[in-house]
Amino acid sequence: MLDTSIEYLKGVGPQRASLLKKELEIFCFGDLLMHYPFRYVDRTRIFSVNELNEDIPFIQLRLKIARIEHIGAGRSARMVAHCFDDTGEMDLVWFQGIKWVKDKLKPGLEYLVFGKPTKYGRRYNIAHAEIELYTEEIFSRAGGLQPIYSTTEKLKSKGLDSKGISRLMQSLFDALKGNIPETLPLSTLKQNHLMDRRNALTQIHFPDAPDKAKYAETRIKFEELFYLQMQLLRFKYRRKTMVKGHVFGLVGDLFNTFYHKILPFSLTEAQKRVIREIRADMGSGKQMNRLLQGDVGSGKTIVALMCMLLAIDNSYQACLMAPTEILANQHYKSFLKYSEGLDLNVELLTGNTKTAQRKVLFESLRNGDIHFLIGTHALIEDQVQFGNLGLVVIDEQHRFGVEQRSLMWQKNERVPHILVMTATPIPRTLAMTIYGDLDVSVIDELPPGRKPVKTMHFFDNSRLKVFAFMHEQIRQGRQIYVVYPLIHESETLDLKDLMDGYESISRDFPLPHYAISIVHGQMKSADKEYEMQRFIKGETQLMVSTTVIEVGVDVPNASVMVIENAERFGLSQLHQLRGRVGRGADQSFCILMTGNKLSAEGKVRIRTMVETNDGFAIAEADLKLRGPGDVQGTRQSGLEGLKLADITRDEAIVRMARQSVEDILDGDPNLAMPEHQMIPWQLKNLSKGNSGLGMIS
Repeated sequence: MLDTSIEYLKGVGPQRASLLKKELEIFCFGDLLMHYPFRYVDRTRIFSVNELNEDIPFIQLRLKIARIEHIGAGRSARMVAHCFDDTGEMDLVWFQGIKWVKDKLKPGLEYLVFGKPTKYGRRYNIAHAEIELYTEEIFSRAGGLQPIYSTTEKLKSKGLDSKGISRLMQSLFDALKGNIPETLPLSTLKQNHLMDRRNALTQIHFPDAPDKAKYAETRIKFEELFYLQMQLLRFKYRRKTMVKGHVFGLVGDLFNTFYHKILPFSLTEAQKRVIREIRADMGSGKQMNRLLQGDVGSGKTIVALMCMLLAIDNSYQACLMAPTEILANQHYKSFLKYSEGLDLNVELLTGNTKTAQRKVLFESLRNGDIHFLIGTHALIEDQVQFGNLGLVVIDEQHRFGVEQRSLMWQKNERVPHILVMTATPIPRTLAMTIYGDLDVSVIDELPPGRKPVKTMHFFDNSRLKVFAFMHEQIRQGRQIYVVYPLIHESETLDLKDLMDGYESISRDFPLPHYAISIVHGQMKSADKEYEMQRFIKGETQLMVSTTVIEVGVDVPNASVMVIENAERFGLSQLHQLRGRVGRGADQSFCILMTGNKLSAEGKVRIRTMVETNDGFAIAEADLKLRGPGDVQGTRQSGLEGLKLADITRDEAIVRMARQSVEDILDGDPNLAMPEHQMIPWQLKNLSKGNSGLGMIS
């Protein structure tokens, strides 16, 4: 019955059904049942005038009308009912619909009034209040918790405001007659002291009391999180038990030679710990699916290189996929430098690799002559096939879509080990971490001698002060990045653009004293590389760029990062950009430039960047701002389909649900027991239209 089209519910019909589908994605009875109230209005209590304050939400009063006054004419006309109770006086005001209201109001009579109080001068008033002649029967009928449902203007025009939806909900419950199937095992309900589903849905739509509504809400949140956890942990179980992994049992000559003779610095204790965790995974016979989280500059790349050496020592190939050509080139040069003296063949594949080179490279890759392949998205092309791929490293994983990453699973008959690296986990990854599908390693210390970057915020009207600071840094021999959100001026966006910024900086920093590099995504690769090399060699003091330098640029002498229109960047991107400085021994600075008017969200982003350099803290703030992404599908940010549960606020329920799922899967991994029979049915129901990419990190 829950699958019945919403058109056939009493009070709906074809026209309203069409609107409900378009406006609220309510297609059937079950969809309406899960259209939960977003708050309740407490009409169990009558307030007094002397209790009013502007922080009070919608309230109910019992007022007598003293007199009615009509003020103004035409569009400025309004009607004011001057009212009182035993404790004081206040006004009711109408600006519209006056002719419909005035006949209902009589001086000397007492009314039940409902609305939001505001203060005008010294006196409180309520605009467009709900008002009925007071009787005990009216009060009894209005009493209780009144659910408030989200709706739209188009629905309101068809009588489906919050009250209209509430009437439809009553029709729905009348039609269902209590026939609402349970979706959780009885043992789970008892273990967690939860309501059964029929009672929970009744109490959330028609609560008897505030505590009953809260109890019902907890049950529904638990159910949502339980099934999300069940999907993820079943994927993990299947991967751990069914997806066999290559066994890297040998720590061989390449790894040992590199570690003892080539590595130019000592690893931090955090790096050593992470390598041990990864080695244990890759030697277990099960496929590794691990997230490596380490702040910018913490040494993730050297960990990845050593893990790739383990793959080669065990006669497997390894590849590293980077999101930009700049970063791929950087890794390639770095790996070439580190592998000097080792018998290794390291190759690079990008979109600019010529056809003749590709043919030779593809053949060498298939026959196993290439040990390491570094590349961009070009690695996921169909013609890229390995002889024996054992390890895939995906750097700055938030720059790749889930589908793109999933294609790396298909490069071998046996799925390779997967190591994804990021300096700032994006919401989707953080959500998966919370739910436990990924194994996580954290490099939580920076190499000795690194100083945290100081982050400062300036409004546009302080630009001269910022220019003076930039001058001083250049005089001290430092270099500076200036990053813009746009290349050219936009007619629709009031943002700083790179070309205009380049001209103004050229005026403020006149040649021959200073030289400026310019880099953006529309330049040819050779031109970008030329400008990058000039900056790296110190031939230019300023680099004016777009976010193309977000990853892959390592210039220890660059000590200042200026980000224009910083309020328009996401937290993850701001943190990555800031990571381009602070790579040398000198104190480095990140300057966030913004317009004078900031949105509430913009203020949170800027404040977060100024207050912390911690990647996980930034990811958590990003999660709260953007939502956790679709953890089963391909969407990387925004709300992931949970109707009531919020993983940033419901941590206790997340833990409860996770524990319950683990208990069930430990005792009944195939969900074959009779008491668990509803779980596969519900999982199938929830996975309609799902891409099945939840196993991909």
